Amino acid sequence: MKIAIVGAGAIGGYLGAKLAIAGEDVTFIARNRNLEAINARGFRLILEDGSEQHAPTAKAVQRMADAGPQDAVLLTLKAHQVKDVLPELRALFGPDTAVVTMINGIPWWYFHKLGGEYEGRRLESVDPGGVIDAHIEPERIVGSVVYPASELVEPGVVRVIEGNRFTLGELDGQRSERVEALSQALMRAGFKAPVSRDIRSELWIKLWGNLSFNPISALTHATLEQICRFGPTRALAAAMMGEAQAVAEKLGVRFKISLEQRIAGAEAVGAHKTSMLQDVEHGRALELEALVGAVVELGRITGVPTPTIEAIYAAASLLGQTLAARKGRLQVQP
Repeated sequence: MKIAIVGAGAIGGYLGAKLAIAGEDVTFIARNRNLEAINARGFRLILEDGSEQHAPTAKAVQRMADAGPQDAVLLTLKAHQVKDVLPELRALFGPDTAVVTMINGIPWWYFHKLGGEYEGRRLESVDPGGVIDAHIEPERIVGSVVYPASELVEPGVVRVIEGNRFTLGELDGQRSERVEALSQALMRAGFKAPVSRDIRSELWIKLWGNLSFNPISALTHATLEQICRFGPTRALAAAMMGEAQAVAEKLGVRFKISLEQRIAGAEAVGAHKTSMLQDVEHGRALELEALVGAVVELGRITGVPTPTIEAIYAAASLLGQTLAARKGRLQVQP
């Protein structure tokens, strides 16, 4: 299978390297030092147990046109970065190319093929003006929920922190030939890749934690373990999650686990800094709209109040705006 990885960072590197090792024809879309490193040395993985794997056949290009049409395009960017790749992205499309959205948060395609009263609505928070929707046909999209944690430790080298599961699902819940083929390719590479008939409910389980723990950690500089073990922030996260659950259930989502089980799962991860806290510490743009702003918008669409989420969203948004305006970063140091 010809597979392009758009976003050769922590998750994209993990996926692309394992797929290349398994024999798939993988091309990374990369830039600068990452591009040079992949073409010079391939891609290297440092696994959870400290062992290493090397994908010497992995290749990288900067221009998508140089990769040409693919069987599948894996979007492994942050949600706010998708619009930046749109001008080139169609160079990767053939008649049957699938676009797998391996992105955290509420996706721009949420209301496509949903059915019911909200079918076809657009989320301004994640796709202002419908720009993404205009560039990627809904028929191409395969949804995905990303569970692993990893980090790009140097150009062409990813360290896996934990996890190997990527759930896949068609937007209409069908078990199509293409989603089965993608699942098989991922499983051959050593991943768990179940096919869900309800990808949105799977998405909300992951989002449940991201929409609360990420902005709380960005504002407090606390790890997951600290947030969950400090009574007031545990209660704050639970309040946000309760509001989000009411929104999701209004949209027909079914939660397979309880709110307390989800908090316990986050606590069990331990002294882990969320991606949003890492972005604050490194002065990167915060992934707020897809993780938090979209939930606020969905609350307004469904008529469900989200006062706690809105308060944290306002505070985190101002923090992100301040850091961006000053080109700064914020880190707690001894």
